[in-house]
Amino acid sequence: EKQVFQLRAHMYQARSLFAADSSGLSDPFARVFFISQSQCTEVLNETLCPTWDQLLVFDNVELYGEAHEMRDDPPIIVIEIYDQDTMGKADFMGRTFAKPVVKMSDEQYCPPRFPPQLEYYQIYRGNATAGDLLAAFELLQIGPGGKSDLPPIDGPTDMDRGPILPVPLGIRPVLSRYRVEVTALEHPMSMWSIAWGRRTSPRVLEGQEGAGRQGSVCGGQTGNQAATPLKKEGIGSLCADLPENELLHPPLNIRVVDCRAFGRYTLVGSHTVSSLRKFIYRPPDKKAQHWNMAG
Repeated sequence: EKQVFQLRAHMYQARSLFAADSSGLSDPFARVFFISQSQCTEVLNETLCPTWDQLLVFDNVELYGEAHEMRDDPPIIVIEIYDQDTMGKADFMGRTFAKPVVKMSDEQYCPPRFPPQLEYYQIYRGNATAGDLLAAFELLQIGPGGKSDLPPIDGPTDMDRGPILPVPLGIRPVLSRYRVEVTALEHPMSMWSIAWGRRTSPRVLEGQEGAGRQGSVCGGQTGNQAATPLKKEGIGSLCADLPENELLHPPLNIRVVDCRAFGRYTLVGSHTVSSLRKFIYRPPDKKAQHWNMAG
């Protein structure tokens, strides 16, 4: 028996991806395969933690089988990550698999199953791990009433991105503004670059302290970026909108780059701070302090 569905792939973010370029970064995009259809996210430049924040909608997906079988054991979704090259074909970076949460036409779109929650999916490159994908997938049966009976997409959000649909409210995480400060000691022949996943090209502010030394900070996940330069010794900072759920925070990638003649840079090394939890400072609650003093 033929069943018709709509697949919604909520592609929010990836982290700790494979560095495919000589710069120690990549230009990643994701391709989602389901049955005979496939779609791609947009390409994000120079990042290992891309925040696509993009909804891919697969219409008129035809599946054959009993309704209860479709609900309990839906087909597998294949997600592949690629690095976009300016010349030649895209380079394969890794692959992961997922199963969607299925809603039949006679079911209500309500908690606890809907809307689906973002989950981490391990990305593999051969037998080696190659990062994580943060996403959610839902397969919605189209009943006799057609697409009009499908749950509406709760959007658009606060971003005007043209034809690109963002992950709907209720699925995308709640964000808060953070200020990240990095203390950098002098390195005699290097540039420090602190980079976060971003959806748009970053704004980079640089400061020079003599020949052969530069400092830069780049970051931000929403395009609302603010940064101050890293000097040869001192504190560099950036502001970023990060999820309130600390488990969803992207890692902090640090690169050391050797400055060469004619403005050329060569990657010396890199380091990833996978969790920022122990570095988070929370200002004391003045109301709680006042209550304790009064008590």
